Amino acid sequence: MNLNTLSLVNYKNFESQVFDFDAKINCFVGANGIGKTNALDAIYHLAFGKSYFNPIALQNIKHGEEFFVVDGNFTKNERNEKLIVSLKRGQKKIIKRNGKAYEKFSEHIGFIPLVIISPADRDLITEGSDTRRKFMDSVISQSDKSYLSQLIAYNKILSQRNALLKYFALNNTFNTDTLAIYNEQLTSYGTEIFKKRDHFLKIFIPIFKERYNSISQSKETIDLSYKSDLFDTDLSTLLDNNLNKDKALQYTSVGTHKDDLVFLIDDFPIKKFGSQGQQKSYLIALKLAQFDFLKQQSGVSPILLLDDIFDKLDENRVSQIISLVDDEHFGQIFISDTHADRTEAIIKQIHQSYKIFRL
Repeated sequence: MNLNTLSLVNYKNFESQVFDFDAKINCFVGANGIGKTNALDAIYHLAFGKSYFNPIALQNIKHGEEFFVVDGNFTKNERNEKLIVSLKRGQKKIIKRNGKAYEKFSEHIGFIPLVIISPADRDLITEGSDTRRKFMDSVISQSDKSYLSQLIAYNKILSQRNALLKYFALNNTFNTDTLAIYNEQLTSYGTEIFKKRDHFLKIFIPIFKERYNSISQSKETIDLSYKSDLFDTDLSTLLDNNLNKDKALQYTSVGTHKDDLVFLIDDFPIKKFGSQGQQKSYLIALKLAQFDFLKQQSGVSPILLLDDIFDKLDENRVSQIISLVDDEHFGQIFISDTHADRTEAIIKQIHQSYKIFRL
């Protein structure tokens, strides 16, 4: 899997820019605010149809302009693939593959396997369970189309059930039969989602632990576990047992939309007890494990985006990461850094071809 060229028009701070990439390592270097991360985000946009850093689509259009276009030429399984993501104010976003627009964006997910490692990943530790679920769902969805369909259906029914609970409260009414229909559908999709998450984590956690031990040289003991009410009780029973609570809250308080991942270091929450370096190593290990899992599932090396990852890591951990990616296991890598000299010194340790783009 390779990105050969990238063309940007009115994307974030880029008015018009074309990049021709090396097959192995590509580095964007320059001062803060110059557009290094935006270039990486454009590549992410082509893979996922959205920005990694700004979910509000219109805000990715260059200030004062009416549209943006991100155009990428890829090679996948020895075939050329042209992808275009475009958005015009007042219109819907369009994703095209080889000139044909997707009817559903979900059909595109997983076509370009990609992993990004960024300082923004810290949200996985500091923010609520929703952020960690999205990470888990994103990894599974890239390799399992049916999972993404089940997730979309579950969230739609969940929204409808919540609207019904609000309607009951506002109108001082209640209809058991109508609610039972939503409960049945929610249970059907939710149970499948739970099973697939549990199966995924049984494969993923050992990969993750191995990656962390390589980065930290086994100095700490880390763990990752899946937290879900469905381990103890089936979803149908959970919904019945929490009906009065749901009626009072006017939303669904139990289900797979409440699942979480628990991050531990030496048996304590890494959020409170992990140093900055340990937290960063933990997140990098998570993302490298994501890379390994996707490659294992698809047989294709995902594109790897490394956004400012050398910041706040000691030399030892940097050298460990470099030794890990100096391996044929990895395919094409994109790096952003503020220090051009540091970047060049680091990538010279990797025995691969490279290009440096000074923005």
